[in-house]
Amino acid sequence: MRRLTIHNSETLTDIKVSEFIPTGSTDAEYCAMITCPRMECSFEEAIQSLISAYDSLKHRLGPDVKAVFKRYFLSDATNQAAMIPADHECAVSVIGQPPLDGSKVALWVQLARGAEVTDLNNGFFKVIHGGHAHYWQGSACVLGAGSEEATLSLLGNYTEVMSGEGCTLEHDCIRTWFFVRDVDVNYAGLVRGRNLVFESHGLTPATHFIASTGIGGSNPDRTTTVTMDTYTVSGLDRKQIRHLYAPTHLNPTYEYGVAFERGTAIDYDDRRHVLISGTASIDNRGRVVHPGDIRKQTLRMWENVDALLSEAGCGFEDVMHIIVYLRDIADYRVVSEMFGERFPDIPKVIVLAPVCRPEWLIEMECMAIKPL
Repeated sequence: MRRLTIHNSETLTDIKVSEFIPTGSTDAEYCAMITCPRMECSFEEAIQSLISAYDSLKHRLGPDVKAVFKRYFLSDATNQAAMIPADHECAVSVIGQPPLDGSKVALWVQLARGAEVTDLNNGFFKVIHGGHAHYWQGSACVLGAGSEEATLSLLGNYTEVMSGEGCTLEHDCIRTWFFVRDVDVNYAGLVRGRNLVFESHGLTPATHFIASTGIGGSNPDRTTTVTMDTYTVSGLDRKQIRHLYAPTHLNPTYEYGVAFERGTAIDYDDRRHVLISGTASIDNRGRVVHPGDIRKQTLRMWENVDALLSEAGCGFEDVMHIIVYLRDIADYRVVSEMFGERFPDIPKVIVLAPVCRPEWLIEMECMAIKPL
């Protein structure tokens, strides 16, 4: 694992990059976070600077490196989304989660060397890399529907499209993200809809669920209650997939009525991918730990994530990127300093996005890659 930090004085952007380049293989993977923290300008100027920085990064990595997924974090999605240039390079997610470093926009991008990327023309992109077909979907939504109805429709459309590719929700879906407008009100409907769909597909406490983040976030369309991103891998043997529990630190999610896995590890020929779901300050009885104390909640959150990574034989040294969600903008300075001291080089973004339980002040997710 190698990490780079690029301060681009010309575009006033910061780029942090993680590189996983396995020995004896050309199938390298990259993760980048691009922000514009020093720009006091219009959104149009900010997005152009960010795209220029991204183009510069792509040039640096070489023509055989392709983007496989992008997510734009916007400070005002309703007014800004239309100014993002059309992008058919890969699946793209656009969500209203204001970056708290002062950027109007931040970009998370996953890239891979030697990937073949195909637009399936229905919101899904197919990526052939490392001998497997990976499917990414960004910003799926249903206009004007309540959160339960929207979730049922989104997962129904997902299963229909993926069935055409020979994939099923229960066997091939690896990761989901649900962004919920007014999460304190609408999260319950998401949970009901997801639970109904999962049960109908045989996803139960006795089988398994899917790694996920369910968090506050606004779609550019103001009538949209739930926006969904998905990641799917076809052709995996069940022996390649292991779900992570860290029972000394965390409880099974079904004990408090929700249906997702704390984390998932996937073993390929030469590497292990570890996808950690949104994780907060919780104990192994499902209780919020350290209510009202952002410092202690951050420390407990790190402890929980470390326990999940350790179960997969990984540590923070293997982490490719981190996304941090804060409920209260006033906690940004403290959290930014804590993350800056412990993880100065890991690509990360801290955004304003309330967690599903009001007492949780902070949540994080991450992805790690370890050579095998």
